[in-house]
Amino acid sequence: MRLPTALVCCLLLPFRLNGWGFFAHQRINRLAVFSLPPEMMAFYKPQLDFITQHAVDPDKRRYAVAAEGPRHFIDIDHYGPPPFDSLPRGWQAAVDKYTEDTLQRHGILPWHIPRMMARLTEAFMARDAARILKLSAELGHYIADAHVPLHASANHNGQLTNQHGIHGLWESRIPELAADQTFDYLAGHASYIADVQAFAWEIVLSSALAADTVLRLEKELSAQFPPAQRYAYEKRNGILVRNFSKAYALAYHRRMGDMVERRMRLSIRATASCWYTAWVNAGQPALTELSGKHFPAEDVQQFRQLDQAWRKGVQAGQKACGE
Repeated sequence: MRLPTALVCCLLLPFRLNGWGFFAHQRINRLAVFSLPPEMMAFYKPQLDFITQHAVDPDKRRYAVAAEGPRHFIDIDHYGPPPFDSLPRGWQAAVDKYTEDTLQRHGILPWHIPRMMARLTEAFMARDAARILKLSAELGHYIADAHVPLHASANHNGQLTNQHGIHGLWESRIPELAADQTFDYLAGHASYIADVQAFAWEIVLSSALAADTVLRLEKELSAQFPPAQRYAYEKRNGILVRNFSKAYALAYHRRMGDMVERRMRLSIRATASCWYTAWVNAGQPALTELSGKHFPAEDVQQFRQLDQAWRKGVQAGQKACGE
């Protein structure tokens, strides 16, 4: 089968904006609720569908807000080799050394997580149920992104090593194929985080150190799979695209051991721990009276506009692939 080049390449476009992929992001947020203490679960569990559905709002926002993109990644290897100590961990010190434009260009993920934590803490203090839920769902997204090795590498989609599409292979294709079949989701209970900034950097640094392994193992495996076995054609949203075959994706998964499973499980516990920490820092306000609160019309309209912008962006991408 021969297809137009643009159509064949749809899968190989950079997937940096998609994070773990919708499936994994939503699963991480959903399961994080069950790691919370009873006092918090009484509020979060009735809102399980919202927390799950809106886990992907930050990815959708990338179609509408230009400033959103850098919040999902950091090209930490741009600043030198491990342990990457040439990059100050504090925001202002990093700005003073490299300029804000440089930081934005190469990603601000480890600085954005503490900002989101501060906003969530304020929402708990104000007992603003709608804002708590919205910020919790979005914070979980950024925490999950920080656990993805290729979100901490300038070679985020294998574009520097002729491994185009590895981003989606690692964080979308493998979870979709294997997560509900073989993954152990038991993440343990949420725990208090004494230093949120240090916690965010610890996650990012562990991801950065794993990036070389992610890239190396796929490069080794690709040498054993001819292209005809490495890829398969399938329909996505009515468009025929070339995707990594199930056999190849699962072989890559086995070669990495439990890396994807482990980092997904770590994401679940880290998300719950951040929600818990924000609640504790807010003075542990009673949440039972907040359950069942509805979102104001303004928030509902914003959700609708966000979804419309995302769908429009997806349709534009599909049209480009089909031409």
